[in-house]
Amino acid sequence: MLIWLSAFCVLSGSIITFIAALGVLRLPDFFMRMHAATKAGVVGPSLILVGAGLYQPSWDAWIKIALAILFLFMTTPIASHLLGKAGFIGGVSLWEGTARNDLDNVLPSHVFVESDASTSSEQPAAKTMASAPKALPEQ
Repeated sequence: MLIWLSAFCVLSGSIITFIAALGVLRLPDFFMRMHAATKAGVVGPSLILVGAGLYQPSWDAWIKIALAILFLFMTTPIASHLLGKAGFIGGVSLWEGTARNDLDNVLPSHVFVESDASTSSEQPAAKTMASAPKALPEQ
């Protein structure tokens, strides 16, 4: 019976991790991809570890599994929060289908600076992407 439960946990964790990998490939912006990767980064490996513990049950294995799952639960949300905050402050653009931006008035969002070779020496040497033209005019 334990071997079937172990196989179910390993298969479930593998499927969740695979779906998250598809989400990383298919979702439209940085924040959605990060959300898919971090959710499965905790749940998928945790289920795989539980499945491994059920397959070979021993106290030392369960202690190692519990510590590994605790480490995942403690580090992954913090890392994803810091990556998301760095991306937002760094100016990573949101998907055009995003309905609202709750952090717009809370955190300063800077855009990446791109150089413009046509500016004179009296003008600043760089302009932000927000003020850059969206597309080049057709000639």
